[in-house]
Amino acid sequence: MTAASYFFAILFYAATALFVVGLIYKIADFARTPAPLLIPTTPAPMTTGGVVFRMFREVALFESLFKSNLWIWAFGWMFHMGLFLVLARHLRYFTEPVWFWVELIQPFGLYGGFAMAAGLGGLWARRFLLERIRYISTPSDHLMLALLLGIAVTGLSMKFLMHTDIVLVKTFFLGLMRFELQPLPQHPGLYLHLALVAILMIIFPISKLLHAPGIFFSPTRNQADNPREARHVAPWAAELDSK
Repeated sequence: MTAASYFFAILFYAATALFVVGLIYKIADFARTPAPLLIPTTPAPMTTGGVVFRMFREVALFESLFKSNLWIWAFGWMFHMGLFLVLARHLRYFTEPVWFWVELIQPFGLYGGFAMAAGLGGLWARRFLLERIRYISTPSDHLMLALLLGIAVTGLSMKFLMHTDIVLVKTFFLGLMRFELQPLPQHPGLYLHLALVAILMIIFPISKLLHAPGIFFSPTRNQADNPREARHVAPWAAELDSK
């Protein structure tokens, strides 16, 4: 057993704990935040079913971004859909036997890696090429994009340039899930890829990437436009009225 195997085992246990606990804490904080006003972005649906359908369009198709800027929408949708396919493809490392739909998605997940890298490249380029975007961009914005692009590039390089033993990689992660430490292949590209993934997991709960769960708690999206039909009362205000 190499020192790297012990190091990455400890790293991923710690990263997973921080990711899960941090995400649960942030989601609970979002849920506790009061929404005293009825402020859905109009035109907005007037029923709960309409809100659900609107939220689906926003999450799956980025509807508001599509109406706002087609170029950003194209790069953003390309990145997010590519990331979804890549994550789905990587489920083969955590399941035994591999689920049938994960097997079916393998070639699409590979193309998703290229889409993810291309989308990130476009989103990062706009932060350099557009003066108004460059002015408001912070170091953390560049860090997030560089980190995600590094994960995509190192992952693709292991597929086409620096092959590694994926059977041993799967054995290693299945072992972590069963609390049985298994050896990790000695591969510099794999080490870099896994280190970047672990860093992303650690900083996710304290980064702008929290817009992923945060969108479901946005009052401009999750509220129905029904002020005439129903009075909107925040929970804390309802408690005051009852006293």
